[in-house]
Amino acid sequence: MTTQPSTRPDPAAAPPDHPTPIPTRWIGPLRITGTAASGELHVPLATYETPLWPSVARGARISRLVDDGIKTTLLDERMTRSVLLEAPDAETAHTAALTIHAQTEELRAVTRQSSRFAELLAIRHETTGPLLFVRFEFSTGDAAGHNMATLAADHLLTHLLTHIPGVTYGSISANYCTDKKATAVNGILGRGKNVTAEILIPQHLVTTRLRTTAGKVARLNVHKNLIGTLLAGGIRSANAHYANMLLAIYLATGQDAANIVEGSQGITYADDRDGDLYFSCTLPNLIVGTVGNGKTLPAAEEALTRLGCREERPTGDNARRLAAITAATVLCGELSLMAAQTNPGELMQTHTRIERHNGSPV
Repeated sequence: MTTQPSTRPDPAAAPPDHPTPIPTRWIGPLRITGTAASGELHVPLATYETPLWPSVARGARISRLVDDGIKTTLLDERMTRSVLLEAPDAETAHTAALTIHAQTEELRAVTRQSSRFAELLAIRHETTGPLLFVRFEFSTGDAAGHNMATLAADHLLTHLLTHIPGVTYGSISANYCTDKKATAVNGILGRGKNVTAEILIPQHLVTTRLRTTAGKVARLNVHKNLIGTLLAGGIRSANAHYANMLLAIYLATGQDAANIVEGSQGITYADDRDGDLYFSCTLPNLIVGTVGNGKTLPAAEEALTRLGCREERPTGDNARRLAAITAATVLCGELSLMAAQTNPGELMQTHTRIERHNGSPV
């Protein structure tokens, strides 16, 4: 008797490669002002959390009803990479650190040999026993800068091992950077773009469009975002859900999505100004770029082009524009959620209605 071969897939075999696009919608327009970006534009959000689209859209509508919209301010920008040097004792490690700082200009020249866009901005260090952690901070043009910073650090590390006596190789990456981890050092010193997005919403819009009051939002921000996060042991962070908007726009524009770990560290500030609501979101670790790995894939290329981040501008300005747009998008979603949570039942009722409408289980 001859048996026919089984047509069932082998469970041990690798699954076929069938790329599944993440559902993406263009939300807006939202109104932005500031030196890095200005005007009205739609933003792409790639997410499976469908209630995020109307939530950000509500914040976008508010921005169009305010004369200045969402004002964005770029406070700082730098990409970091830390290296580890090992010494026989703390004294040698400390002496090496002093020598490294004394050679800053020479190290800037070494950095320029690694890339025509990388510039060494600053050097910081920490010494623990015989271990010397050196944190290099670079400007990286329109690139997010992970690889550029690592390449520059590799050149610098080679130079240090050759010219600094008493130290040996520890690691090209020493976790004092800090990449894709929530840390105090990033919140304090920054990694990527440090951007604040802010808006002043007149009282009548707070009441009619957000269905709340400035006092309620400010009170909730203190109790939830500040005290609640403190009790939870949050690290340099006080916000409701920056990660939601960051992941959605990171995926839509070809960013390294794992950077939402440090990117979602940020502080929401809300103030009742005689009934008007001042609301801001500060993101010290916003890591975005408009060139580099992932940015030339068709969907990301289209998104960056539509966002105006493929224009002929001075080096770095396209990335700064994207950072400003991203921060404004975060504010839209943060504002909408915080307003909803001032009203009992509103958040869950909205989620249930939207998810059922889109066919998702609840």
